[in-house]
Amino acid sequence: MLTRRDLITIAVALIASIATGLITYTGGSHLLVFVVGAIALGGLAATIGDCTDHLGRYLSSAATGIVQSAVGNLPELCVAIFALKAGLITVVQASLIGSILGNSLLVLGLAFLAGCSRHRILNFDPSRPRMIAGALLLAVAALLLPTLASELHMPAGGHEDKLALVCAGVLLIVFLISVKVMLQGSDRTLPEEAHEAESGWPLWLALGILIVASLAAVIVSDWFVEALTPSIKTLGISEAFAGLVIVAIVGNAVEYVVGIQLAWRNKADLAVSVIMNASLQVALALIPVLVFVSYFLGGTPFTLVISPMLAVALMLTAIIGVVVTADGQADMVDGAALTGLYVVIAAIFWWG
Repeated sequence: MLTRRDLITIAVALIASIATGLITYTGGSHLLVFVVGAIALGGLAATIGDCTDHLGRYLSSAATGIVQSAVGNLPELCVAIFALKAGLITVVQASLIGSILGNSLLVLGLAFLAGCSRHRILNFDPSRPRMIAGALLLAVAALLLPTLASELHMPAGGHEDKLALVCAGVLLIVFLISVKVMLQGSDRTLPEEAHEAESGWPLWLALGILIVASLAAVIVSDWFVEALTPSIKTLGISEAFAGLVIVAIVGNAVEYVVGIQLAWRNKADLAVSVIMNASLQVALALIPVLVFVSYFLGGTPFTLVISPMLAVALMLTAIIGVVVTADGQADMVDGAALTGLYVVIAAIFWWG
């Protein structure tokens, strides 16, 4: 039932998770906990992704996509919750925005570079990714309005916590409506092949591994966040860079690899849809959920007021998503430009 790849993925997740716990409780180096914990979270994210894919054998394509939305970002959600509890607001904001930038710029760019290096030009149906890009642009606009109100010193800027709740509520309503539309059948759903497994697992096995991996993700996330602040000081990097690049990549590493592999195999339709849909999930679901969760954790509420530079980077990324998918073609120049822009943005936040 389990392929060699499955066994390797599960073994990496299990060994790295146990190692993270042992290093933590034996008083080992915080930096070592940070590194090994990142490997564990990547392995757990891969395992959770495999479980949802195999569950797709028992669900419709739309329902599988919704399950993927709910649990696919679980490691990233757990890290964000523990970071909020620790008061690392900057890290959480940067990591969520980093997820959107990472998917829409870095991964899409690397996917274009990989695919075009082998096939010269990647052709895809622009309708599906264009719809996703349009929805992402609208979601990003809602996220940026609180920042604009604050920077312009509008009366609403003095009520950023309440404004965040309003924006989060609107985004969740849009997400729930999109779920309903997907269940009824729509072009907004991912292609059927996105949820096809090479060899199916029995339902009991997929659910059992999913539950264990999800619980492990919660525990490892706690250890990872506990080691985060000391590791940032040891490495000499800013909280903004740690969230924008390191934490974002750790939480989405598996999705990154999958998107690039799909482009390499010339499955451009699927690659572009999967990559861009990952960004949309963060904007429509993950960020609003964290806004509401922050009120139950106590401490400083999680608001949507971010730095102006992050706001500009986020809006440019959303606009570029619409432009890149407009003609249904991509070449290596597109890939190089997207990847280069991500590097420039990351470099800006190296110092904070």
